[in-house]
Amino acid sequence: MPSQLLHPLHLLIIDPQNDFCDLPEAYRAPDPATGGRLSPALPVPGAHADMQRLAQFMRSCQAKLDAITLTLDSHHRLDIAHPAWWQDASAQPVPPFTIISAEALRAGQFRPRDPAQVPRCQAYLDALEAGGRYQLMVWPVHCEIGTWGHAVHADVQAACSAWEESRLLPVRKILKGSNPWTEHYSALQAEVPDAADPASQFNQGLQQSLATAGTLLVAGEASSHCVKATLEHLVAHWPADLLGRIVLLSDCMSPVAGFEAQSQVFLDEMQARGLRVCSSGQWLAEAAL
Repeated sequence: MPSQLLHPLHLLIIDPQNDFCDLPEAYRAPDPATGGRLSPALPVPGAHADMQRLAQFMRSCQAKLDAITLTLDSHHRLDIAHPAWWQDASAQPVPPFTIISAEALRAGQFRPRDPAQVPRCQAYLDALEAGGRYQLMVWPVHCEIGTWGHAVHADVQAACSAWEESRLLPVRKILKGSNPWTEHYSALQAEVPDAADPASQFNQGLQQSLATAGTLLVAGEASSHCVKATLEHLVAHWPADLLGRIVLLSDCMSPVAGFEAQSQVFLDEMQARGLRVCSSGQWLAEAAL
């Protein structure tokens, strides 16, 4: 841990992207291809309200925020956790939200559409499950690089822009997930780091930057997945006696539907480790900013 606190108040925003937000129609861009409106690929219930609260929070303490780091889930359409990668034993498409275990692949229940990828896929699933955190989930295509869904929620983007112009500092943006061979929930490290890809390995620079915070405020989506995975890695590399510097803004994050219990266990565990869990309004009132 650096002895000098370069950023007394640092805000970490994890994946505040359109594809993760349950956006009303007014926030959804027109789709020239269909004439309709674009829809979020993986909307988290409550995320739109989370991001509106976060944007208001950022405006309220704009002059006091010393640094903002923002992470962006950043995928290709063809990805080991996306449907187009896989087929079932009958060569039929695999729908989103299918879990593919290492044993199911070994038994031939699922196969990559490219037969040449079977050995590497098997090695990946074996390594993933050995890590003890996840089995492979096939998600809808989401946060595809270059798309509307990859972009930051409009209100959060506006708050970031206002902060940059006011403080004459850049928001630090961290992209994660562009390696199609590994899932990358955590902003600090892919689930199975690729030895040939430094971007999938532990991000020491990001860890050191966050460690310069006197108070590290954390918000983003989703509390059951990317926020959870990031904080688990962060806490593992943070001195136990300084964990009280980390504050989770509980009303600026929500879980993926069906994963509410995992989110609550995560928040309870973080609080038990010494992290602060509170609402954005409560933190502002106590900080008297």
